[in-house]
Amino acid sequence: MGVAALTQRLCNFEIRRLVLIIGVAVVIVVVNQCFELPYGKRFYFSPADTGSASVVTLLGNVTGSNDLESGKFDVVGVVGIVVNNTGGLELEEFELEKDASNVTVEKSFPVGINTSEDDISSGERTIDFRHDSVPRDSSIGESYKLDNDSKTSSASEFQNEAGIVSVVSQGAARNSPGNINAVSKGNIEQTTDIQVEDKKTVPLQSVSATLHDNSSMTSISTLRKWNPRPTSISQMNLLLLRTPISSSSMNPRRYSTRDRELQSVKLELENAPIIRDNPGLSASIFRNLSKFIRSYDLMEQKLKVYVYTEGEKPIFHQPLMRGIYASEGWFMKLIEGNKRFSARDPRKAHLFYLPFDSHMLRLKLNGTGKQGLEKYLKRYVGVIAKKYPFWNRTGGADHFLVACHDWAPKITSKNMGSCIRSLCNANVARDFKIGKDTSLPVTYIRSVEDPLADLGGKPASERSILAFFAGGMHGYLRPILLHYWENKEPDVKIFGPMPRDIESKRLYREYMKSSKYCICARGYEVHTPRIVEAIFHECVPVIISDNYVPPFFEVFNWEAFSVFIQEKDIPNLRNILLSIPDEKYLMMKSEVKMVQQHFFWHKKPVKYDLFHMILHSVWYNRILQIKK
Repeated sequence: MGVAALTQRLCNFEIRRLVLIIGVAVVIVVVNQCFELPYGKRFYFSPADTGSASVVTLLGNVTGSNDLESGKFDVVGVVGIVVNNTGGLELEEFELEKDASNVTVEKSFPVGINTSEDDISSGERTIDFRHDSVPRDSSIGESYKLDNDSKTSSASEFQNEAGIVSVVSQGAARNSPGNINAVSKGNIEQTTDIQVEDKKTVPLQSVSATLHDNSSMTSISTLRKWNPRPTSISQMNLLLLRTPISSSSMNPRRYSTRDRELQSVKLELENAPIIRDNPGLSASIFRNLSKFIRSYDLMEQKLKVYVYTEGEKPIFHQPLMRGIYASEGWFMKLIEGNKRFSARDPRKAHLFYLPFDSHMLRLKLNGTGKQGLEKYLKRYVGVIAKKYPFWNRTGGADHFLVACHDWAPKITSKNMGSCIRSLCNANVARDFKIGKDTSLPVTYIRSVEDPLADLGGKPASERSILAFFAGGMHGYLRPILLHYWENKEPDVKIFGPMPRDIESKRLYREYMKSSKYCICARGYEVHTPRIVEAIFHECVPVIISDNYVPPFFEVFNWEAFSVFIQEKDIPNLRNILLSIPDEKYLMMKSEVKMVQQHFFWHKKPVKYDLFHMILHSVWYNRILQIKK
C-alpha cells in the first residue's frame, strides 16, 4: 500500500510538471507570434556560384505603421541574379530558416543628384528597395515619398545557421546607379535609389549586409527558382484563342432583353464581312480588322452603360487626371460625361461601370493595407447588390472597372473578380485573366490641358541610336539592364534615373525621338508608361517584362509594331535588335505611327481614340462571354 501510494504521488507530480511545461511552451509560442505576425519579416540571401558574376538585390517593405519619419523597413528578401555559363540570366531567391526581426534602416543622406560621373566608380550599379506600403504620388510617377531629413544609422543582426547578418544604413549621394561588392567573406554592399516628392532632389540610401562566417552561402537550406517559365507572347496568343473564360454566374438563368441583344451582336461578329483595308486604319496592327470594325460599329450603335451614382467622393466620382495613374481618371471623367453611351435607366444597360479611382482609394485609406482596401470595395459591392438586382443576376459579369494602381488586381480579385477588369498591372501569371480582363495602357499625363504635347520624332534615317532607356532603378530588372548595357556600346544608350529639371526632360524626349528602339523595361510591376511614350515618339517599343499582357491585346497584333524580349535574354539585347532586318524595322516604325491614334486622350472623345478603345475592349470581351 505504501509503495503504491508513493508511486501514485510521483506520477501525479510528473503529470503536473509536464502540464506546466506544456503551458509555458504554449505561452511562449503565443507571445512570439504576437510580436512576429504583424510584420511577417523574412530575409533572403543569394549565393554567387563559383566562377560566375552575380548581382544581389535587397528588397524591403515599410512596416505596418507606415511611420515614414522613423524610416523603419522590413527586410523581406534578397534576389540573386546569376550569370550562367551561356551568358543568360538565372534569377534565384533564398530564404533563411529563421525570421529576421528588429530591422531598422534610418535615413541619412544628403540632398541633390547633380553629382559628377567622376564620383562614381565604373563597376557601380543601383539596387533598390521595394516599398509596397509607401503611398505613391501621381506627379512623380513610380517614385516614392520620403522626407529628405538626416538621421543616425543603426544596425540589427540576424542569426541563423549560416552566421550573423548585419544591416546598417549609410549616407550616399549618386547621380547614377550605385555599387555592389561581394567579397570572399560574404560582405555585400548596395546602394538603393529612392525618389522623393521634391522633383529637384533624389536622395539615395545605402544598405550594407555582411555575413560573418566562412561558410558557403550555398549552404542556406531554402532555395527557390524565380519564375523559371514565363508566359511568352506566343503562349498568350494561344490563350486568347481558347474558349473565353465563362462560368455559371456569367450567364443568367433567364436572359434579359439586353442579353439577347448581345447574343445577336455575337452572331453578327462571327459573320462579319471581310474588310481588307479601311481609311485611317492599318490592317496589320489588328488581329482581325473586319471583326474589329464590325464590333466597333455595333458598339456605337447599341451599347448602353449605366454608371452607378453610389459612392462618396473623392474615392468615387472624382477622377485624378494627372500623373502615372491618369488612365483611370480620364476614363471616369469621359464616361460620366458621355451622353452617347450612358443609360439613365439601368434596365436598358448592357454594362455597369463601377466608378472608383484605385489610386485615390490607396491614398485615402493609407495604412489599412491591401486587406483594408478589399473590405472597402466589398462593402461597396454589398451596397449596389442590395439596392439593385443587376449584380446578383450575373454575379457581376456584366459589370466593369478601370483601375491603374499597382494593387488593383489584388484588391479586386476576390470581391470583383467576376467583373471585366481593365487593369494597367496586367500580369497573366497573377490575377489577370486573358479573355475576360483587358489591359489598360499606362499614360503618364503631365498636362491636363494638352495631354498630346510634343508628339512625333525624327525620320528613320536620322535615328542614330539603336536602343535607349532611362529611368529609376525600380524592381529587380532594371539594375540587370544597366549591369549589362550601361556605357557598353556607343549606339546603346542605357541610363539610370535622369534629373527632373526641364532640360533633362527635354533631353529624355530627344533620346526617344532619335532612337530606333525604346526599351520598355518593367519596374516594380509588369506595366510601364514607356510603351505609350515610345509610341508617341514613333520609337519601336522593346517590351522586356515577362508575363505582361500589352494593352488591347484582344484586338491588336502587337508583334507587328513592337519587339518582345524575355528578361533572361537581356545579355543578348543588342544582338537581337541588330538581327532585325532594316525592312522589318521600317515596317514596324510605320505601324507605330498608325497605332498612335488609339492611345490619344481627347477632352472630347473622337473615333478610335483611347477612350473608345478602352470601352470597346470591355464591350468586346463581354460579347465573347455571352453564350449563344
